[in-house]
Amino acid sequence: MGIGLQHYLAVSALLFCIGLLGVVLRRSLLVIYMSLELMLNAANLAFVAFSRFRGDLDGQVMVFFIITVAAAEVAVGLALIVALYRRRQTVQAEDLASLKL
Repeated sequence: MGIGLQHYLAVSALLFCIGLLGVVLRRSLLVIYMSLELMLNAANLAFVAFSRFRGDLDGQVMVFFIITVAAAEVAVGLALIVALYRRRQTVQAEDLASLKL
């Protein structure tokens, strides 16, 4: 008895739930950002698992494009967090609720 599709999907769902809890419960922008990345990688794991068990490369090609877009998102997101920190001297989400200058 080997590892089946349901095992991969269970791990993917668990990672997605951990990421969702991090987004909902945490206050630091960096932790929220890392939790969003965890959710994205959970979706990638599900795509690869479906691709593997269907026997085609469609899911893996989709993951390649998602990772490419995520790399650009990381650069822009971290630049925004650094800019906000320089402006407000904090990375706490509740301190940035009103972005009035």
